[in-house]
Amino acid sequence: MLKLMDLLTEGVHDKGIFKAVFMAGGPGSGKSYVVRQLFGIPDKINVSVSGMKSVNSDNEFMTILKKHGFDPAFLDQMPEDLFHHLTGKGEGSSGMRDFSRQLTKQRQAGYMKGKLGMIIDGTGHDFQKIKKEKKTLEDEGYDTSMVFVNSTLDVALARNAERDRVLPEKLVKKSWQDVQKNIGGFQSLFGGHFVVVDNSDTLSSKQAQKKFGSYVKSHISKWANEPIKNPVGQKWVQDQFKLKKAGIK
Repeated sequence: MLKLMDLLTEGVHDKGIFKAVFMAGGPGSGKSYVVRQLFGIPDKINVSVSGMKSVNSDNEFMTILKKHGFDPAFLDQMPEDLFHHLTGKGEGSSGMRDFSRQLTKQRQAGYMKGKLGMIIDGTGHDFQKIKKEKKTLEDEGYDTSMVFVNSTLDVALARNAERDRVLPEKLVKKSWQDVQKNIGGFQSLFGGHFVVVDNSDTLSSKQAQKKFGSYVKSHISKWANEPIKNPVGQKWVQDQFKLKKAGIK
């Protein structure tokens, strides 16, 4: 097997390294669909056509639920105490949500160790959490950006009802409201690397590719293919070239 250093010295040429895109948008915004259209990520695969890795704790959580015999499609039909037991965190919960988050953290830590590009998929309801995570990535040498997938509340509720994993309506409303409150904060935090995608319309795959393709070309692809701006990341790349030139592996 190739050693990590071999992968790093070869991967130094990849344009996607040291790039992290945060995805934000509440349940029913169509965020997962937009992610696939924006980055070309096929169903059940977590790698985009550009090589960026998808990080999403919901995927881990759904897998764990199914392994324990619970169908995510019926979450909204479960008694409230069972719903909170399965999906909650901390004392009194099943621990499945906490476990899925730990698995996701481990996966992301591995990607960071390899300096790989990442698409970090979340709702964006916790502003301080994303602010902290952004700083951690930038301290490691990453350039960061955000794509905020927006929709009206009515559309979010309608889409939620059609999802494989239907959430209680009051939870969708609260999440939508929490995310909306953070738009201004995210815009200030990410500056010129913040893009809002309006996904209120119901689009076919072909229509979505046409609509979101312009965002990819003018923002995401352009940004991802730019030279690394972060000084920490730049130094790492320079050091790898020096090691390679000296024949050190």
